[in-house]
Amino acid sequence: MLKKMKIILFMSVLMLVNQLQAQALKGTLGAHDPSTIIKRNGVYHVWTTGNQIQHLTSTDLINWTAASSVFASGTWPSWINNYVSGFAGFFWAPECIYMNGKYYMYYSCSTGARPCAIGVATSTDLTNWTDQGMVIYSDNSSTYGSIDPAVFSDASGNYWMTFGSHLTGIWIAQLNTSTGKRLNSTLKNIAGSNSSEHEGSYVIRNGNYYYLFYNRGICCAGTNSTYYVQMGRSTSPNGTYVDVNGTNLLSGGGTTVMSRSSNFYGTGQIGFYTEGGNNFISYHYYNSNANGAPTLGIANMGFQSSGWPFITRDWIPSGRYKIINKNSAKVWDAWGCTGATNQAIAQGTSSGVSCQQWDFTPLGDGIYKITCALGGLAADVVNCVDANSTKLQLYPSNNTNCQKYRIERAGDGSFVFTSLTGNRVVEVPNASTTAGTQLALFDYNGNNCQKWLLGTAGTAKIGNVLKTEVNEPETSQKILIYPNPASKGVGVTIDLSATNMEEANLISVMDIKGAVLEKLEITNKSSVEVGARLPVGLYIINVTNNTQSITQKVIIK
Repeated sequence: MLKKMKIILFMSVLMLVNQLQAQALKGTLGAHDPSTIIKRNGVYHVWTTGNQIQHLTSTDLINWTAASSVFASGTWPSWINNYVSGFAGFFWAPECIYMNGKYYMYYSCSTGARPCAIGVATSTDLTNWTDQGMVIYSDNSSTYGSIDPAVFSDASGNYWMTFGSHLTGIWIAQLNTSTGKRLNSTLKNIAGSNSSEHEGSYVIRNGNYYYLFYNRGICCAGTNSTYYVQMGRSTSPNGTYVDVNGTNLLSGGGTTVMSRSSNFYGTGQIGFYTEGGNNFISYHYYNSNANGAPTLGIANMGFQSSGWPFITRDWIPSGRYKIINKNSAKVWDAWGCTGATNQAIAQGTSSGVSCQQWDFTPLGDGIYKITCALGGLAADVVNCVDANSTKLQLYPSNNTNCQKYRIERAGDGSFVFTSLTGNRVVEVPNASTTAGTQLALFDYNGNNCQKWLLGTAGTAKIGNVLKTEVNEPETSQKILIYPNPASKGVGVTIDLSATNMEEANLISVMDIKGAVLEKLEITNKSSVEVGARLPVGLYIINVTNNTQSITQKVIIK
């Protein structure tokens, strides 16, 4: 499918995505052909198709804002017009990679078909870019299309670029890691030799295999788009690539891994980013809830026992969990612990009771129903109102949007819950640390009071859900606290060496009413001392990280 329709599509509907409802991702989400996510100095970056190469940034992978483009407004490298007549600064499908001590930005130059070219620019700070010229070019007689670049490294540290579109499928060339350009003149066709519907390729290395992803179908037509993502794998970076049935991708093979679902039309142009053991897949889709506007999406990726990957918008396996606030370290609590209709859902000090345990039921595309283990009533937005400060309560299940939440994972591993009543998220109001504070909906602001961690509650484990489709229940762990009982004025030592919680933790010391008396964050420590100033009494110590929460009691005498 020729991509010349992109310009028309962008000019007419791109900005509509700012009006989306019930999206876990926030802010400016207009994006077509997003690049791989790059993180530098705590900021995430994505570049997309558009004038001078469009640019979005985020501090948490949830809220995105528009940033400066790669090239100044109305400008582009002068070499392009010598090869691509009629080019006017509208670039396609950029890709960014860190290589040889700097960032390389690959970009496509085309006005619809051949001639077309791929160029590259470099930067040390993702702000100031120096163009390095052409990487590959297709004239009117070329069998390959020089657009949609994607770069990856092999197990030996060599770099390769896959590219190609709307002619004879996906091609690969080896790169010179110093210049970022082709190492030699060798090109190889690796997928879709007789099909014009292979484009937007990307390769992920995992274990002994290289997994090639690419788009098929028709792009750039809003909800009439039929884009979907297929894959194959090879033990060598430049092929041969085969699908799950062993069919060569040059002979009609291809296993579908991502396609239309719900309001997600024409999904494609994936990129891979990993942080903290979590895999994030960036992609675009045409949003039927916003007149088909091209929109940035981020999905979850894992690998099955067979080694083949899967992509899903669900981040949490079905199961029972406790839900822990990242700010207060307190948990969702059916306040009063009767499980009755209209009971407030508040934050409470974790004690393991059933009214603090919640069953997650995936409804598809990242949407969940959440019910209390005590009584089975659903987490409900009072009166189905989407206004700020609307509170959460227990209510009989009724399959309305008042009881559905779209869940996304932030870069730090925490989760954000967006009510389908509108576009507001569940938070502890005013970042309170007081037990009994009722949960409510508010506009997203990125505060930790709007971010949630999941802990084991008997039937499921959140852990590293991306290694396998479903994890087994976690064996209960205890942190070693000594001495216990402890004498007043001495304090206690918390020893984490017997757990898997040494990397990053939030430690809270609370009285029996849940008031936080001490709070500290530790990183890469196996032990820490707390409580030297505590008076005589019974206290609760909670240790929380991105995957679990452990609570124990300690006595000061």
